[in-house]
Amino acid sequence: MYLYICHDFKNKDMKKNYFKLIFSCFLIMTTCLLNQGIAQVARPEGTAIPAYRETPPKINDLIHTKLDVHFDYKKRHLLGKEWVTLKPHFYPTDTLRLDARGMDINGLAIVQSGENVPLKFTYDSLSINIKLDRVYHSNENYTIYLNYTAKPEQLKNVREDQHGIYFTNPDSSEKNKPVQIYTQGEPQGAAAWFPTIDHPNQKSTEEIVMTVPAKYVTLSNGRLASQQKNGDGSRTDTWKMDLPNAPYLFMMAVGDFKIYKDHWRGKEVNYYLEPKSAPFAKDIFGDTPEAIEFFSKVTGVDFPWNKYSEIAVRDYVSGAMENTTATVFGEQTGNRRELADRYYDTGLEHELFHQWFGDYVTTESWSNLTLNESFADFAEIIWLEHKYGKDAADEHLYNGLQGYLNNKNNVSTPLVNFYYKSEKEAFNGVTYQKGGRILNMLRNYLGSDAFYKGLNIYLKTNAFKAAEAQQLRLAMEEASGLDLNWFFNQWYYGAGHPVLNISYKWDDATKTETVYVQQTQDGGPFALPIAVDVYNSGNKKRHKVWLRNKFDTLTFKTTAKPDLVNVDADKILVAQKTDNHTLDEYIFQYFNAPLYQDRFEAIDAASKKQDDKGAQKVLVAALNDKFSGLRLKAVKILDANKEDIRNIDAGLRTAALPALAVLAEKDQNNTVRTEAIKAILMMKDTAYLKIFKQGLKSPSYSVAGASLYGIFMIDPAEAAKLAKGLENDNEGMLAQAIFMVYAGNSGVEQWPYIYHKYIESNLQDRIHLTKPFAEIMGRIDNPKFAQDGIEQLKVIGIKYKNDGAGSYMIRFLTTIKDQRAKMNDAASAKAADDAIKAINDAK
Repeated sequence: MYLYICHDFKNKDMKKNYFKLIFSCFLIMTTCLLNQGIAQVARPEGTAIPAYRETPPKINDLIHTKLDVHFDYKKRHLLGKEWVTLKPHFYPTDTLRLDARGMDINGLAIVQSGENVPLKFTYDSLSINIKLDRVYHSNENYTIYLNYTAKPEQLKNVREDQHGIYFTNPDSSEKNKPVQIYTQGEPQGAAAWFPTIDHPNQKSTEEIVMTVPAKYVTLSNGRLASQQKNGDGSRTDTWKMDLPNAPYLFMMAVGDFKIYKDHWRGKEVNYYLEPKSAPFAKDIFGDTPEAIEFFSKVTGVDFPWNKYSEIAVRDYVSGAMENTTATVFGEQTGNRRELADRYYDTGLEHELFHQWFGDYVTTESWSNLTLNESFADFAEIIWLEHKYGKDAADEHLYNGLQGYLNNKNNVSTPLVNFYYKSEKEAFNGVTYQKGGRILNMLRNYLGSDAFYKGLNIYLKTNAFKAAEAQQLRLAMEEASGLDLNWFFNQWYYGAGHPVLNISYKWDDATKTETVYVQQTQDGGPFALPIAVDVYNSGNKKRHKVWLRNKFDTLTFKTTAKPDLVNVDADKILVAQKTDNHTLDEYIFQYFNAPLYQDRFEAIDAASKKQDDKGAQKVLVAALNDKFSGLRLKAVKILDANKEDIRNIDAGLRTAALPALAVLAEKDQNNTVRTEAIKAILMMKDTAYLKIFKQGLKSPSYSVAGASLYGIFMIDPAEAAKLAKGLENDNEGMLAQAIFMVYAGNSGVEQWPYIYHKYIESNLQDRIHLTKPFAEIMGRIDNPKFAQDGIEQLKVIGIKYKNDGAGSYMIRFLTTIKDQRAKMNDAASAKAADDAIKAINDAK
């Protein structure tokens, strides 16, 4: 599953709710475990330790699940028949418990000689407890028949993302929104749409039969075995999954989708999109076959399923979901102009790697979720490395590490976590970002060959089974011949991370460089094998050392004072570091140390001393860095002084402006080009008009939007004329720029366009447009227009209040109210005040 976890996962398009992304971070409950078996990690004061979560006992084993379903669109119900075949796991039993949440159980029987023989059962809206007709042994299969109705929107005390099945616009009441049905099973949503043993340590083959309106397309796990047209305008599709997978990975989707057919080594690779997005299927999903090939090679296990499909649905309640053979994503909007602004998106690869780690081999419990999600996070790293180079991967490593470190609750949560209140709490920055970077550390420690051999052993040993972290350790030990208990005890079963303070001392008399490394975190020390590079007189010498104590002293003999001692030279540690280099050492580091983070750290140090000539040299050089992410960082630093480049040091500005102008005109990365345009437009220099007008022709909406605003800063009237010609093709930043240009003029003449563009945009775009939209309402010389706009802000504020929209819209409405009052427009001021009250009163 792909989640947004409290840091800038830029370019992640699989959105459930934009306000939740902006206004809330993923809730992470803390736990208390020993670090390395020694160090007690502090819990936040006043928090209780959740109960130990044992692996769900296996009394009965799922073998095969057959579902025959159709849908009541009006009631938003699933009407189902199910035949589930099971057997006792080991001990004889005459009882069966099935998870089934919020259903009507209309009939339940055991199938004997083709006949349904009713059984006694009790049901409490969460689980069905069944008395079997006799005692069954582990060598005996039996089949239970159920007739049931799933009513997801009537579930009580259940989060929306655990409804299991979702009906999007089933009555067609929302304009320009498709009718769709989709399911979401992880972690415990499967039991909301079919009765099952809803635990990840269960696996079953499956057959899903769906009867749907004939105009719609269906998708499920496995292969489409048959299709039959019915006399009532419906069609019955039968999907069969011949290999076992966990119930939470079962899926269905129904809707008006276009299918783009791709392939990998003769296997189907299909992309399901709404008709409007179908022409861009290859642009959106086209990396998939290459990624399948890459992951097959690095694991040594060819893609293990019969097909792979990717489908994009509306109003998706998660980030994305790796259902076996059929991954679900949120809405994939975007034409080629929008896609031109997206870089280094790893959502596809994250979900795809789950087909090996999560689907082929599945975590045996949510406590061991690292075996699913940490590997998927790691897949993002190695994919970027493969596809775009080491700098792109290292940027992702760094950003993910900061995402983990920036949530203080993460420090008390171990990677394998047996203490949590609800299953959703296992999906956090420890399981994702920290876990992915721990795997990357392990790869660095063992070497890639041994590491990937270990993955191969793990996958083949546990194929179509459930596993726990110790089985990964055993596989890695078998591959490498090394004892890895220390590593797993420290990083998998212990919590926290090292906090390092690194300082340096040169003794000229003894020609000795001393490095002091202090671990300042609470609890005991971490054992850290690291590389230290010593740069001296044009040479670099690498030293492999271990840090084992709370205070370590490293000494290096050299002929002269080193130009740089680079601790953790591979930039591999999951750690928080304070490195007390001098500015001169950081300047040397930028021009001589090879890695992304080496250069990042130097740029960061230079940004704090912008009046220093050496620092200026670094910042200007960074504008031409080989990696776009560092060029972007440099541009943003230069544009960070009150968002006006005119405020930076005059010498730095003089040196930087020519380089910024080149980036604004020619950079191949549209994000860098956009930011460079935004930096120079504040100069309001007519010499840049040529760059801005050229930028208007860019296929990138962001470049075009920044360029239009640059023209506006110099010649508002000309910008308004140009904006008129852009009304028929604009999204994102270009749409925002048009709104800002119109806001800078009267806005009355352009109001019909402004209003309809706003109300017809999706929620995400409306959020981006709200600021200029509100500015127009605050000054437009037409009370009716202002009141129409106020009503739109009120509607959003009420509808999405619980996701943070209420306070967001009230902020703009308050400003509008004051502005309309100053214009003596009492009616509009009252409308704004009434809108504020309505949002506050909404539940």
